Amino acid sequence: MKRVFLTIFLSALFGASGSARGGQIYFVAPAEIDAADMLPAPPADDSAENKAEIRQLHQIQDRRTPADVARARADAAERDIFIFKTLLGDRFNAKALPLTAALSAQVRQDGSAEVGPLKRIFHRLRPYQFDKSLHPVCPATFANDSYPSGHTVTGYLEALLLASMLPAKKDAIFARAGDYAHNRLVCGVHHASDIEAGKEIAYALFAVMADNARFKAERGAAEIELREVLGLPPRAK
Repeated sequence: MKRVFLTIFLSALFGASGSARGGQIYFVAPAEIDAADMLPAPPADDSAENKAEIRQLHQIQDRRTPADVARARADAAERDIFIFKTLLGDRFNAKALPLTAALSAQVRQDGSAEVGPLKRIFHRLRPYQFDKSLHPVCPATFANDSYPSGHTVTGYLEALLLASMLPAKKDAIFARAGDYAHNRLVCGVHHASDIEAGKEIAYALFAVMADNARFKAERGAAEIELREVLGLPPRAK
């Protein structure tokens, strides 16, 4: 844990927009966080923890309703800040909020650039690859790339961004992020530890982003746009 905080502290001192790790990087430079070292290894296939996670997925599979499946599929298809439109109403859309939409896309890209290499390092089987009696209801892959959950990284990064602009709504925002992450279990495409690892990566990444000068400027402009469209007053400085 001390190493994680040291890494984030050094990142804040030497942060830069960075170069690509398989895609354009906006706010977090390569190696600003040592995510592979930060995360524990996923549970081994024959471990009691992995077996418990598989049992949990069977319970979810047995209980999920058509409405649960529909919500999980909708969340699987959307990976941006507008997953929170259920909280903020019809005015919260990309057309009305171009600065917010662009910032959301940049934040997601940085998250995806961090997660891709981690998936290749940990090389974890998807739950339905390990247990053929599990049947995913969302788009599935047969690459060994379950850990960490990329959707969860996106969901919590976007939640942290949105909560920083709308702090009065932070409880509802983080509850929605939790539902979004849980829907990866409803989908049947991730284990619970994949979700926890994704959340941990999101928080570490956002801590670095928050100290990046470019991020601060773009987040500030997006906040002005967002609060104006939602009919909220500017926040006191």
